[in-house]
Amino acid sequence: MSASHGHSSHGDHGHGDGGHPPSTFKGYMVGFILSVILTVIPFWMVMDRSISDPGTLGLVLLVIAGVQVVVHMIYFLHMTPSAEGGWTMLALLFTAVILVIVLAGSVWVMYHMNINMMPGHGMHGMS
Repeated sequence: MSASHGHSSHGDHGHGDGGHPPSTFKGYMVGFILSVILTVIPFWMVMDRSISDPGTLGLVLLVIAGVQVVVHMIYFLHMTPSAEGGWTMLALLFTAVILVIVLAGSVWVMYHMNINMMPGHGMHGMS
């Protein structure tokens, strides 16, 4: 009977998990606490109307949302540049490019539909 029972005797230090860092309770708690903070702050900002300009508020909320996405990817999805030999990061970059194209196109279409379809919107100085 073999002493190794199918396990590598060369010090298998996380090579079988696709390069993901080990999951720990501390890591999950840090991710959870950061997620709660990154949810409460924008909620407070909107409810308190701490930023009166809607464009600036939208930009700040967008930045905080982006930070929260990164927190989720690192602490919960364990996505690092070395995970899966870099293929995970490549898939993420491709997804981000497609997402930017779809969101930018949607905003562009909605803006132009609003400008071109609202009755009397551009007729202020015509009389």
